[in-house]
Amino acid sequence: MDYWDRLFLYRQKHFLPRVHQLVTWMMGITYLCAFAFILAIVYEYGFMISPEERSGVEVIYRAVWVVMLICTTVQIIFREDGTSYKFTVWTWILDILLYLTLVPVIFHRPEHGGGVEWVWTVLHSTYYRNGILLLLSLSQLSSSLVRLLGRRTNPSLILASSFFIFILIGAGLLMLPRATYHGISWIDALFTATSATCVTGLVTVDVPSTFTLEGQIIIILLIQIGGLGVMTLTSFFAMFFMGNTSLYNQLVVGDMISSNSLNSLLSTLLYILGFTLAIEGVGMLLIWWNIHGTLGMSLHQELYFSAFHSISAFCNAGFSTLPGGMGNPMVMQNHNLLYIILGLLIALGGIGFPILVNFYETLSYHIGYLRWKILRPSRHFAKKVHLYNLNTKIVLIMTVLLLLVGTVVIVIFEWNHAFAGMPVIDKWVHAFFNSSCPRTAGFASVGLTTLSKQTLLLMLVLMMIGGGTQSTAGGLKINVFAVILINLWAVIRGSEHTVILKRELSVDSIRRSHAALISYLVIVFIGIFAMSICEPQASVMAIAFECFSALSTVGSSLDLSPTLSNTGKFIDILLMFIGRVGTFTLIAGLVKQEKKRNYKYPSDNIIIN
Repeated sequence: MDYWDRLFLYRQKHFLPRVHQLVTWMMGITYLCAFAFILAIVYEYGFMISPEERSGVEVIYRAVWVVMLICTTVQIIFREDGTSYKFTVWTWILDILLYLTLVPVIFHRPEHGGGVEWVWTVLHSTYYRNGILLLLSLSQLSSSLVRLLGRRTNPSLILASSFFIFILIGAGLLMLPRATYHGISWIDALFTATSATCVTGLVTVDVPSTFTLEGQIIIILLIQIGGLGVMTLTSFFAMFFMGNTSLYNQLVVGDMISSNSLNSLLSTLLYILGFTLAIEGVGMLLIWWNIHGTLGMSLHQELYFSAFHSISAFCNAGFSTLPGGMGNPMVMQNHNLLYIILGLLIALGGIGFPILVNFYETLSYHIGYLRWKILRPSRHFAKKVHLYNLNTKIVLIMTVLLLLVGTVVIVIFEWNHAFAGMPVIDKWVHAFFNSSCPRTAGFASVGLTTLSKQTLLLMLVLMMIGGGTQSTAGGLKINVFAVILINLWAVIRGSEHTVILKRELSVDSIRRSHAALISYLVIVFIGIFAMSICEPQASVMAIAFECFSALSTVGSSLDLSPTLSNTGKFIDILLMFIGRVGTFTLIAGLVKQEKKRNYKYPSDNIIIN
């Protein structure tokens, strides 16, 4: 054996294992640094700290920065194909941005002004350095969470656990001294964090008078995280910046976001985030254009108000920074466009991300067809027959029907009741707005206690139905409700097949829809029964409305939430959590799944009717 063979064997047997171990240790150190960095940010912006404490926090920032630079360098130099750390284009970009923070350390400030000095100033900025470190920290923590999927853990339990962890983190952040004006109890902080993360909107305290600007920012971040979905965000960071996900991870994430293939997994995640930011951005601009110069706010306050309500509406959260919510007298007059914009944002958030992706694909197809028609008519163009899938058609049809029926019914029963004294156009606008809100938004332009019993009963039904699957909405889901109605009509007609829009529904879809309905009704009944024991002074209607609203993550209340006891608040918290994770999903995740059997028992009939 010659010298090079011995060197190769030594490298394979002794050197590479130690290198892999070093890289693994470095990745563990980066996780610890990520935690330390985020805790330092929380301490700096959550507490009233002295200049000495601020200097200590800055020392932590610098230490994390140095360690991140060293760890990143070690991972780049000694990385092997067999390690779990993979590089994507965006990983390299993030690493390059991190290395650019060394420029002000190596080079002095340029003496002459201009673009070079401006670049040096930006790279020397604390905000730039901390922003890069925050992205690195989030990507590291997200990749560790996504790796749990590779351990064959039940995805439903991971989803529920991730929401639970974020709720606890949010409750802790809301209890920070700088988050509130006069402090908040732990149960109210937990209630608000649950309501925000589960995009519900129920509150036991007045948001504008209780929470400071920092507290309201925490709430809107929880709403955004809860609306998009914890696993959607963590999967995006893990795949976009780190690229370290196994095949099993990708299959589970793809099932969560309804991706058609693994090749389109990252693009689907990008579509979801892109659609969310684009719709919320357009909604923010339209809201600002409507309220500009009418509410006595400064420009910054108007922009903040617009952004908060756009995110809250699209995520179907129902939180508002106005005293009294959207029924505040300042917006009740001459702001019909505001209510229409919020109603449309609620509808867009409630139809579901798969439908938005289907919209984008259809729009791209039509644009491509027009380009072919104009520029290259001689070449072949692959035409698509079915642009909209069955799920999209059902959700759109049901959404339009529910909005129309709800608007007309509310107008009929509230014309001379809750809407008395309003102009005709205002009555129709507020009817539309209050018809879209019960399907999990939680806003209200009039006091719900002033509505007629018929309208409240209609709202109970709308709250139970909810929005589309894999949307920011809650409830039983439009898809499930449509399948149940279609199957009911097929049974009444004596048909052996359940058909809709020339498509036969699968037996599994029908079985799961009925199971979801039964589980929803059982849980809401248990909630009403338990709440009636804890809140004997409340009426049955108020309790039922509260429980339906919590389980469907709506956020509407007949003024019962602020008067609840701690036990009643805890029941609401459980219902909101179960409703956001999904009643059927949570129960299926807790119950051991039966293995597939290669045999079946003899069939028999049960006497019905």
